[in-house]
Amino acid sequence: MNFEALNISASALNAQRIKMDTVASNIANINTTRGPDGEVGVYRRKDVVFSSVYNDTPGNGGDPGFISSGVKVLEIAEDTKTPLKKLYNPSHPDANDEGYVELPNVNIVNEMVSMITASRAYEANVTAINATKSMISSAMKI
Repeated sequence: MNFEALNISASALNAQRIKMDTVASNIANINTTRGPDGEVGVYRRKDVVFSSVYNDTPGNGGDPGFISSGVKVLEIAEDTKTPLKKLYNPSHPDANDEGYVELPNVNIVNEMVSMITASRAYEANVTAINATKSMISSAMKI
């Protein structure tokens, strides 16, 4: 019996869990202006980069080609394209000579949209796993 559909959905569950963890980290660091060691270093938003996983098994009818066998996380990359926010607050300990503090490039609205999207994708894959289990169970009864 082939359980490839379960493996594909399981890989997607893992990928979406990593995305939700990354979004949670972004939200938690929305005001972080120092690194873990205490040195000044503004947190930069992280984003998850996914990639399809293919195997080289011929498709239906023996056609050569690649069949998707899941998804994997290629990397968790820093967002260097979105500029950091600047806030005028001369009393802040991390303010520069002009009184501006650099804040992370995290936008709470965008992060919440990403979290909802990842959550819905996770739910969809749980539904796919349950449907696959149901089909396997029905096939075993035949």
